Amino acid sequence: MNREIVIVTGMSGSGKSTVAHTLEDSGYFCVDNLPVDLAPKLLELTEFRKEEPIRLAMIIDLRQRKFFPNSSAVLSTIRDSGSRVQILFLETRDEVLVRRYSETRRQHPLAPSGSVSDGIRREREELADIKAKAHWVIDTSDMTVHQLRDEIRKLFGPNRAGELKIVVTSFGYGKGIPLEADLLIDVRFLPNPYFVESLKQSTGQEKDVAEWVLSKETTRKFLSKFEDLLLFLLPLYIKEGKQYLTIAIGCTGGRHRSVAVAEHVAQRLREHQCKNIEVRHRELGVGLPQAHTRK
Repeated sequence: MNREIVIVTGMSGSGKSTVAHTLEDSGYFCVDNLPVDLAPKLLELTEFRKEEPIRLAMIIDLRQRKFFPNSSAVLSTIRDSGSRVQILFLETRDEVLVRRYSETRRQHPLAPSGSVSDGIRREREELADIKAKAHWVIDTSDMTVHQLRDEIRKLFGPNRAGELKIVVTSFGYGKGIPLEADLLIDVRFLPNPYFVESLKQSTGQEKDVAEWVLSKETTRKFLSKFEDLLLFLLPLYIKEGKQYLTIAIGCTGGRHRSVAVAEHVAQRLREHQCKNIEVRHRELGVGLPQAHTRK
């Protein structure tokens, strides 16, 4: 049976309602807060649509606290029914959640008589296991509603069969590793144009920096081997049904080497007929916001 199920969960106040509405607009049948015990019954009710692809989204939050300690068993039951299951986890920084609760004057569900911060801490503890299982983690801290909708459409909107959406993103290790990375490449071993006075204030998007980085023998050898690896992996990802791949390339500051390499890698993939490619540069603010793809 061609049945795709997306489980949407995450921190209270992180944007699950926005995601649900966007999934509905993308053709998913959304069920909000369905009791976990009724999940098998829901799957039974969809079996009569044998000739039609079924796209179902289940929104699960702390109102279904029974789900989280038993998530492995529930997910196994769903997969045993022949369904393809994906988990989307919405993350948000603590200070942003506190501000959102303050603005709406709502109480946190796990701290009806205590502080919002205490409720957030307890919620993180309870959701840690399902977050670790998630295929995607999206940090909504700095996203507008419109940006979050765009990310959901990119992940779950109509996609041609056999087409892999590839995001090549540069970043700086000084600001942390991107959560969305499927493939993480450290290029800090490459010669650094930051120490060339005439290039220091430029970025890897500029021709003189890119040419300096890409002309080095070490860079050329690395790119040849990395390209071979990607061309080996991409057909295998497609065969497994993967639709979204994030390649994260990092250097120290995320402004020179990683940017130049990311641009080059994306261009080489296009030359190999990979059509659905997006380039993002985290530290330059280009192509953001980012979907945090896990698996």
